[in-house]
Amino acid sequence: MPRPIQAFVHSDALRHNLQRMKDCTPDARVWAVVKANAYGHGIERAYEGLRGCDGFALLDLNEAQRVRDLGWRGPVLLLEGVFETRDLELCSRLNLWHTVHCTEQIDMLSQHKTQQAHRVFLKLNSGMNRLGFTPDAFRSAWTRLNQLPQVDEISLMTHFSDADGPAGVAAQMQVFEKASQDLPGERSTCNSAAVLRHGTHPNVSADWVRPGIALYGAAPDFPQRSIADWNLQPTMSLRSQLIAVQNLQAGDAVGYGSAFRADKAMRIGVVACGYADGYPRHCPTGTPVLVNGVRTRTVGRISMDMVTVDLTPCELAGVHAGFGSEVTLWGKSINGVVLPIDEVAQSASTVGYELMCAVANRVGFIQD
Repeated sequence: MPRPIQAFVHSDALRHNLQRMKDCTPDARVWAVVKANAYGHGIERAYEGLRGCDGFALLDLNEAQRVRDLGWRGPVLLLEGVFETRDLELCSRLNLWHTVHCTEQIDMLSQHKTQQAHRVFLKLNSGMNRLGFTPDAFRSAWTRLNQLPQVDEISLMTHFSDADGPAGVAAQMQVFEKASQDLPGERSTCNSAAVLRHGTHPNVSADWVRPGIALYGAAPDFPQRSIADWNLQPTMSLRSQLIAVQNLQAGDAVGYGSAFRADKAMRIGVVACGYADGYPRHCPTGTPVLVNGVRTRTVGRISMDMVTVDLTPCELAGVHAGFGSEVTLWGKSINGVVLPIDEVAQSASTVGYELMCAVANRVGFIQD
């Protein structure tokens, strides 16, 4: 049989989370962001759960081609725009909308020969200082785009840097509203955090919202809020099994470097999962995990192919744990107990985004 570790993609949870985004911004249309191969879920596996969106937003032409190959005929947006002039040929052929965030991309459009004018999203740098025109250059960029026969409709967008924290979106919204005042075109500002925390404000939700991580069942403002607080469901479950059990005596060590020593007699389970599967090597002893739906912890160092876990909570709960027992590294166990990916990520000093995207190719994926 194949190695027992598998990642499950839950279509019903994707549909639920997408509906939550719609409920939070009822007057806006929703881009389902599927960059990074749908945050590690796989575009083809995530498509069924997200096809109720108004459009798909992503990064590169390969991802756009895959969405079109799935039969999607609605809007597709390249969030970083094109990288060279010939990319515009595929934009024309696939009918892609694309972001314009620098003068070089306007230059490319001006040189592009096309029978079909392009729909573009002109991006303002309102304070994130990654992509976009400065407020002083924004209007001149719009004017230049508006004069090009290669350009049809111009929409306006920005990206919030602090929607998940106390700074909020007010300062950046003020910059955006001032820079775009009296300019025609649809607006798009909201990421996941802004949808959940500020989406009830019409000016903030605007015409289009662009949720990403919330679609995939992680809270953008964890640990202030959890997925339970936002009524989100986990969309990826990483599950494996116990492949061995060891009985320790007080003083016995576990794993490389003897990083954990038992302070009393205890049973530990060995899980078929390691950093070669995408589980973070730097997860310390105490990282949460479920064994047969019972919450317990990792002990010792994470190895390339194995994780060791404390079986004491299973014994205390009267739940048998032995060879072949189910282990949920994150997500939902077979019996429905949820271990949010945010909690595992916090233990690893990272974010759920990284864990989702880091699941290794050797892990089998199943869409359910």
